[in-house]
Amino acid sequence: MPKGKPQLFDLNVEKILDHWGVPEAAREVIANALDEQALSGTAQPQIVKRRDGWHITDSGRGLRYQHLTQNENPEKRRRSDLVVGKFGVGLKDALATFDRRGIEVRIRSPHGDITLQRAAKSNFADVKTLHAAITPPSEPRRRGTDFTLGGLSDADMAAARDYFLRFADDKELEKTELGVILERRPDEPARIYVKGVRVALEDQFLFSYNITSTTAQLQRALNRERSNVGRAAYQDRVKAILLKAKSDAVATQLVGDLTRIPLGTNHDEITWLDVQEQAVRILATKGKTVFVSSQQMFTMGSTIQEARADGYRVIVVPDRLLGRLSNLRDLDGNRILDISGFVQVWNASFTYNFVDPAKLNKKERMAWAILPDLIRLAGAHAKRVKEVRISATMRLDEGAYETEGVWDSPHIVVKRSVLDSPRHFARVVLHEIAHASSGGNHGSLAFMAAIDDLAGLAAVEAVRRV
Repeated sequence: MPKGKPQLFDLNVEKILDHWGVPEAAREVIANALDEQALSGTAQPQIVKRRDGWHITDSGRGLRYQHLTQNENPEKRRRSDLVVGKFGVGLKDALATFDRRGIEVRIRSPHGDITLQRAAKSNFADVKTLHAAITPPSEPRRRGTDFTLGGLSDADMAAARDYFLRFADDKELEKTELGVILERRPDEPARIYVKGVRVALEDQFLFSYNITSTTAQLQRALNRERSNVGRAAYQDRVKAILLKAKSDAVATQLVGDLTRIPLGTNHDEITWLDVQEQAVRILATKGKTVFVSSQQMFTMGSTIQEARADGYRVIVVPDRLLGRLSNLRDLDGNRILDISGFVQVWNASFTYNFVDPAKLNKKERMAWAILPDLIRLAGAHAKRVKEVRISATMRLDEGAYETEGVWDSPHIVVKRSVLDSPRHFARVVLHEIAHASSGGNHGSLAFMAAIDDLAGLAAVEAVRRV
């Protein structure tokens, strides 16, 4: 390149991005520096303030004037998995914005120095447009490109850096093959990043996200402005990222948000039913968990207490989701437990805690003392009963309550609490004798016939004593 008068390169900026400010322009320069680092495998770019302004410096191969086009960079298209930029189309827009906003630009690379200058358009002397003024390199041995931005404020640079995940203080909750789930900053909207560059804010999202594997729809939405990206462009990808999640940190927050649905204070992700199901799968895999409805929390309190005492975590979920649990499996392929599933598991592992009658208190002994009379009264109905035993704990019944008595052939086992009165004890023992005699379940004709006959025997005995 000859020395002397600069060579002018018409930037041909046809459409001015009026809504771009200095931070958006600086964002493009930073994005290009980060892309060059990734593509060339060089050191991380430096962003520092000096006397002459802010410097954005990479250690790559150096900017050439041929890069100052609106066309997409073919290298960035081929290696789109590495870059954060939109294939190199934003640099001219950034330069035009700097010029319009009064920011002095000087670019140094081993291939030349570049400044901005307004000059007459070729063959149209009365039309002045923005040109790149290119001179021989002042530092031909330097590595990479240095952008000097004179007059750029600290606030504008802070805003530019805030577009990038690598400069943010966002906590990573879980990384998946499609993207990263990030903790939302307190009292701020959630952030949507695409390959590390923020493209949208979401007031109603529970998490922030960095989408690393894009879809064709999302790529089309990453327009020249790299802003105003609507939710329709990235919602499916966000959902797909959540469905890949397996961490307890993510699932716990999602399930916590489930409980806010009745209050209307939930976030939008948890309204997606398949995301609700994934949260349940994760929690069920991570430990002993029982899922219940809000109504069951009130109506099945004793069973829930048993579950918690047995080390289960009890999670409240909406009725619609609860109804789907029977068709779901956790991440290891195991059954997910609702309250009925817990009852089955609990009963399968149940062991009695038998009580020695000699250790009963005075009131309990008074009730226990009528047992011989009850056996005599039952007559032939009790012939299969070898012994009546007392247990401090009992299996759960169909309604998920601890049963008061059970025919556990050849024994009847009663819960200690029924010894609070002779009448209570008699009712339970005779009920279980009817099961022993009939061999039938509740509601069966044989069981009802046995109950009726025992009632008749008791009535006759009572009349005789009158």
